[in-house]
Parts: sequence; structure tokens; C-alpha cells
Amino acid sequence: MPDPGYLVVALVVSSVGFVMFMYGKKQHRPVQMGSGLLLLLFPFFVHDGLWLGVVGAAVCAIVWGSVKAGL
Repeated sequence: MPDPGYLVVALVVSSVGFVMFMYGKKQHRPVQMGSGLLLLLFPFFVHDGLWLGVVGAAVCAIVWGSVKAGL
């Protein structure tokens, strides 16, 4: 059985990924749609809550930077 901390982090990361994917799909924005899909699928492959949180935050920071850059 997974660690409860991992389950919380996975729920938060995949929820952010779902919202980002749906926003990208609705607004026809490939950066948000692709990163949302990545955040949705990433918890299936990583089973450590710390790495999941770090990579999730990095993906969100990359999306934020690309939006600020005008992509």
C-alpha cells in the first residue's frame, strides 16, 4: 500500500494536471495541454512523493515561464 503522503501529492499533482489539460484543450494551447497530460500520467511512473512534488513543481514553473514568454 502506498504511503499516505505520496497519495496526497499524487492527488494534487494529477488534479493540477487535469485542470491544465482541460484548459489547454479548451483554449487550444499545446503547452498547457501537453504539460497537463504529463502531470496526469507522471504519478503512474514515479512512486516517491518527494520526486513527484519536485517534478510537478518544475513542470508548473516551466509552463509559467513559457506563458510569461508569450507561448
